[in-house]
Amino acid sequence: MNYLSVEHLEKNLGERILFSDLNFGLSKGDKVALVANNGTGKSSLLNILAGNDIPSEGKVVFRNGIRFGYLAQEPEFEQNVTIEQLIRTANSEMLQIISEYHEALDKQAENYTNQTQKKVDETMAKMDEFKAWDYERRLSEILTKFELLDQTQYVGNLSGGQRKRLALALALLDEPDVLILDEPTNHLDVTMIEWLEKYLDRSGLTLFMVTHDRYFLENVCNTILEMHHGKLYTHKGNYSYFLQKRAEREEVRRIEIEKAGKKVKTEIDWIRRMPKARGTKSKSRIQQFYKTEELARSGQKEEELKLQVKMSRIGGKILELKKVYKSYGDLKVVKGFDYTFKKGERIGIVGPNGVGKTTFLNLLCGKDEPDSGKINTGDTVVFGYYNQSGLEFKPDMKVIDVLRQYADVIELGDGSKLSASQFLNHFMFPPKMQHNPVSKLSGGEKRRLHLMTVLIKNPNFLILDEPTNDLDLLTLNKLEDFLLQFGGCLIIVSHDRYFMDTLVDHLFIFKGDGEIKDFNGSYQDYQEWLETEKQEREVVTEDKTNWKEKQQKDSVKTKLTFKERYEFENLEKEIEKLEAEKAGLEEFMASGNTDYEVLQEKSQRIEEVIRLLDEKSNRWLELSEYE
Repeated sequence: MNYLSVEHLEKNLGERILFSDLNFGLSKGDKVALVANNGTGKSSLLNILAGNDIPSEGKVVFRNGIRFGYLAQEPEFEQNVTIEQLIRTANSEMLQIISEYHEALDKQAENYTNQTQKKVDETMAKMDEFKAWDYERRLSEILTKFELLDQTQYVGNLSGGQRKRLALALALLDEPDVLILDEPTNHLDVTMIEWLEKYLDRSGLTLFMVTHDRYFLENVCNTILEMHHGKLYTHKGNYSYFLQKRAEREEVRRIEIEKAGKKVKTEIDWIRRMPKARGTKSKSRIQQFYKTEELARSGQKEEELKLQVKMSRIGGKILELKKVYKSYGDLKVVKGFDYTFKKGERIGIVGPNGVGKTTFLNLLCGKDEPDSGKINTGDTVVFGYYNQSGLEFKPDMKVIDVLRQYADVIELGDGSKLSASQFLNHFMFPPKMQHNPVSKLSGGEKRRLHLMTVLIKNPNFLILDEPTNDLDLLTLNKLEDFLLQFGGCLIIVSHDRYFMDTLVDHLFIFKGDGEIKDFNGSYQDYQEWLETEKQEREVVTEDKTNWKEKQQKDSVKTKLTFKERYEFENLEKEIEKLEAEKAGLEEFMASGNTDYEVLQEKSQRIEEVIRLLDEKSNRWLELSEYE
C-alpha cells in the first residue's frame, strides 16, 4: 500500500501551466528523485506534497498515521530565537511525549496502581511510535555532524549554509516515514554529503527529492521521475539507468518524427486537392494527416542554453603567489603559500566549510589583501568571479536592465555580435521574460543570470564558487560543455563531485590551519588516495599492536601472579567436576532410555561439557608451565 498517492495533480500560475495530470505513488523504502528543467514547477510540486501549497486540480493522499518531513530549498525560521529554542519549538510533540513518559514513571514510583501502570504503558507505546528513546543522543550526534555545536546562537545570525544545515538536521532528527527534500546537498561540504548519502542509503526512510547532484542521484535513488513537456516518465533504477532509458526514448521519438515528416510530404498534395468526396474514409485520412503533422512539428528544435563568449587574450605571465599569509583572528587561511599559475590550468578547491576557501578566492582576484607576501597579476588577466552571494539588484529591476549595466552589445567567440536581448535569449531568457522583475525569477534562473554577468566581461581567468547550486541538469551539462572548451585558467570550489571530476586536473586541498596541499588528480583520485592511506595506517597500527603483543608473550615469565595461581587452583576443581559430569552423562546415554526429548537435552549438554573441558584443560596446561 502506498504511503503517499498523487492523483491527477495540476498547478497553474495564472495562464501558465506548470504541470498537469501527474499521477504517482510512494511506497515504503522508495527513494525517488524528480528530474526536470528549471521553471517547470519542481519546488511547487514539493510544496504541494508537504502541504505548504494547494494544487489547482487533483489531490495528494497520505496513508493514515504516516509522518513526513520537509526540507525547503531556502529554509525560513524565526530570527529572534536561539538554535536550542528552535529545536524545542520544532520538536514540541516529540519533547512532549518524552516529558509525559517521565511524568508517568514518577507517578508510578510514588503510587503503583493499575491506572499509573496503564499510563506508563501508553506513554511507552508513544515513545516506540515516535522513536523517542534515544532522542538526546541523536540530537547531539546530528548537530555535531552538521557543525552546529553552539546552541545559544541566534538563528538570525546564521549564514545561509548554516540555516540549511540546521533545517536538514531537524528533518533527520524527526525520523519521519516520508522525507521530502529540495536540493539537500546545497551548502554542504563533500564530507557531509558523503555522510548524508550513506545515512539515507542505509535508512528505511521513503524519500522524494529534487537534486542536481549526479553522484547523489546515482548512490541514493532507486527511482527517477522525469517531468518533460507536461508528461511524467518513471524509471525504476538509478541515474545511470535513467540516462540510458531517456536516450533510448529520445531516439525512438526522433525516428517517429522523421517518419511523420516524410509521410506529411506525401500526404500534403492530397490535402491541397481538397477531395470532393467527404466519405468516412476521406475524413479519417484527413484527421490522421493532422495528427501526423502535429507529430512532425513536435520535432522542431527546442530552446536550449547557448554558452558562447569571446575569451580575452592571456599573456605568458598570469598569476603568482609568493609566501602569502592571511588570517582572520585565530583562523589561519593561508600560511606561506607559493604558487605560479600556468596557462590553461584547471584547479578544484576542496576542504571543509569554514577553512577559508572563499577568502582564498578573494585574495586571487584582488578583492582582499594578504597580511604578508606578494600576489602578482599579469597585465592581460581578466577575472570572471562567480561567487556564492549571487546577484545584487533592486527589487523592481528588470532582467534586461541587469545585463545592460554591463553592455548593450556583446561579442561572441566566433566574432558575431549580439544585443543584450539576443544574448539573454541565448541563455534561455525569451523576450517575454526579459522585462520581468529579477525578484520573480526562480533560484536557478537567478543563478543563470548571474553567470551571464560574469561571462559578458570575456574573462580569461574564471573563478567559480559553488556554481552548481540551484542549476538544473540541462544547464549543468551545458555549463560543463562550455568549461571543457574554455581555454583560460579555471578555479572551481564545488561540493558537486561529478562536476569536479569532469573539469579539474588537480586540487588544492585545504587541510586547515593555513595548510594547502597540491594534489595531482581528480576528486575521485583523491578519495581513492585517502582510502589507500587509511588502509596503510590501519596495517601499520595492526603491525605495531601485534609486535607489542608478541613482545609481551616473548618476555620471560618466571612465575604465576597471585590472580593466575588462584585461577590455576580453581581450574583443577572445575575440570574434576566436568569430568564427573561427563562420565554421568555417558552412563545415562548408554542406559537405553528411550525418551527422545531427554536424550536430546543430554546429548546437547555432553557436547557443551566436552567443549568446556577442552578450554579449561588448555588453560591449565598453559599455566602449569610456570608452576
